[in-house]
Amino acid sequence: MVERQIRGRGISDDGILEAMSEVPRHLFAEGADIHDAYGDHPVAIGFGQTVSQPYIAALLLRMALPLAGRRVLEIGCGSGYLTALLSRIGAFVTALDIIPELCVSTLSRLRTLGLDGRVHVIAADGYSGWEMSSPYDAIIVSASPPAVPPALAAQLATGGRLVLPVGEGVQQLLLIERTESGMQVTPGEYVRFVPLVHSKG
Repeated sequence: MVERQIRGRGISDDGILEAMSEVPRHLFAEGADIHDAYGDHPVAIGFGQTVSQPYIAALLLRMALPLAGRRVLEIGCGSGYLTALLSRIGAFVTALDIIPELCVSTLSRLRTLGLDGRVHVIAADGYSGWEMSSPYDAIIVSASPPAVPPALAAQLATGGRLVLPVGEGVQQLLLIERTESGMQVTPGEYVRFVPLVHSKG
């Protein structure tokens, strides 16, 4: 998986490659057979959610670099695969998901792997971020809102990076960086994520 899908597509950061080599993806794709779990595609995890294609997970991490020792907000943690990668890289992670059952299973997997020490998993609507732990050096969103939620950009530290897919139907990854002079937006690849669920109060 790492050699063909990740390094083979040009992602060369040692921290990402090591994390993806060491975190057992099949534990986060419960119900899939071993070949399907490591396939070049997303995998359903129940509740209408998926664990992202391995390359897309790596791409999100690369766009958010640097991560080691940084404070990261992850929105839409799902089964916890990206959470585990972030923890393995050395980030301090606040991971949100609106589905409580997924939060419980995520925390269980992280504990099994010994990757829960720098992670807080919270059942919450991530559309408004998690202000009490802000500002963040990076925010990664693993579901697609129709537009950038204003609260997320507001919770970035100076120099921080927000990575998220935006759009309905056709979605595009955006990298939004908070600089001393304001926000800088860099468009990335076209992708397909599940919609970001918002309770709207």
